[in-house]
Amino acid sequence: MNLPPPPQAFSASVRGAAVVAAVCLLLAGCSGSDDAGLDSGAGGADAGGLKVALITHGGKGDDFWELVQKGARAAAAKDGIELTYANDSDPAGQAQLVRDAVRDKVDGIAVTLAKPQAMRGPAAEATAAGIPVVGLNSGIDAWRSAGVLQYFGQDESLAGRAVGDKLDGLKARHALCVIHERGNVALEARCAGVKKTFDGETEMLYVEGTDQNAVNAAVTARLRQDPTIDEVVTMGAQSALTAVKSVKAAGGRAGVATFDLDKNLVKAVRSGDVQFAVDQQPYLQGYLAVDSLWLYKTNGNTSGGGVAPVLTGPAFVTKSNVASVARFAAAGTR
Repeated sequence: MNLPPPPQAFSASVRGAAVVAAVCLLLAGCSGSDDAGLDSGAGGADAGGLKVALITHGGKGDDFWELVQKGARAAAAKDGIELTYANDSDPAGQAQLVRDAVRDKVDGIAVTLAKPQAMRGPAAEATAAGIPVVGLNSGIDAWRSAGVLQYFGQDESLAGRAVGDKLDGLKARHALCVIHERGNVALEARCAGVKKTFDGETEMLYVEGTDQNAVNAAVTARLRQDPTIDEVVTMGAQSALTAVKSVKAAGGRAGVATFDLDKNLVKAVRSGDVQFAVDQQPYLQGYLAVDSLWLYKTNGNTSGGGVAPVLTGPAFVTKSNVASVARFAAAGTR
């Protein structure tokens, strides 16, 4: 005759079954189907193991792109993503890197669109292969026509217009707008924005941004040629620090302002060598771009609804508020 188990044994068996059931629910491994229809749903499926490629036009040795990478790596660590980074300042080379990522069958691609025409074909190939592509940093006016799902960055035209207003407030009359990468749509938009709102004269100067000695020589020469230039506006922190030297070499009459920020630039703003910086928050750009791909793959989310960019700037950093960002810059995240 079979006797029922003692109460304590029955209780233990129920608890054991409950634990097994709970584990099954958490792992989503005991159901017969996945009704979410997503690659790996945030509502229970395994969201880890995604492979994402971050591909930029950034040159070597630029602190700005290290900030972008730091943000991307932080998001990848949080989301359990395997992240790879590649860069090429040549648009054809960058396009090939995107095609390489498609061939490697990554789960998502985050790409800068400094030369958007060169990225249209590779982005279309990724989309055709079922790989979502998001844009960051450059190409705010071209990301949708390039077939990119989402965009994270600064409205460069808006930022430029804000700088023009700022220069008017400083009573500047002749601004030298230094562009360190010819044909970069973001940099061109910045200077065009400055020219639109600045009441004085805006003059463009194209330099080779990968060679700071050449930048120094070009800016110094132009300041010596035309002493009416009373403001130098650069497109990056390294160029701004170089321009400070150029101004001193040319007689020290012009002010220096810049787009973009790093820890060394923070010190220059604090000392007054640089009047202000426009921070587009590159760490945030890298973080949001990678995290957005995880959200898209796991929950079908599109930031901005896929029709509007997510703005990370502009934010002005001046001597009056630089202390509020200094500790983050010291930590290497601003």
